[in-house]
Amino acid sequence: MPVDDDGATYESFVTSRAQSLLRYGYVLTGDPHDAADLLQESLVRLRAAWPRVVNKRDPESYVRTIMARQHIGVWRRRRRERPVGELPEAGYIERGLERAEHDPRLWDLLTALPRRQRAVLVLRYYEDMSDEEIAATLGISRGTVRSQAARALDKLRAQWRPSPDRAESGSPR
Repeated sequence: MPVDDDGATYESFVTSRAQSLLRYGYVLTGDPHDAADLLQESLVRLRAAWPRVVNKRDPESYVRTIMARQHIGVWRRRRRERPVGELPEAGYIERGLERAEHDPRLWDLLTALPRRQRAVLVLRYYEDMSDEEIAATLGISRGTVRSQAARALDKLRAQWRPSPDRAESGSPR
């Protein structure tokens, strides 16, 4: 059981502050179930960082920050969704994406990028990670993630143009 200089433990902190933090989660989410999930995930993260946080003597502020950031992340992911009243009969196929995925030139250019730029693009577009998740995974700042992505995309745009779809150009396949 981790104990700091004042004898405070993770368990005693959770016992004494959980209700207050749950109310904070409710204010953020507006839903008691979402608030409970948000608090639970935040407390799991706090547990992993407890020795570091206790040294700063403000674990509640740390948890509130985690909760706010998680809530914003959930909100951003939901905002990307486009709910529709009726599901389409067939799936949507993006022809440009289909061409890009099967164009070996693009993969060759991606392989030629510096490691960090390549990793950022793969994590962002292939693994669908947020900038924060990429930064945590690679151990770099969010600003570095964005600048590496911008540089990598600039290089790819300068060197790669998708080959035209033969069906669109009228030539036989």
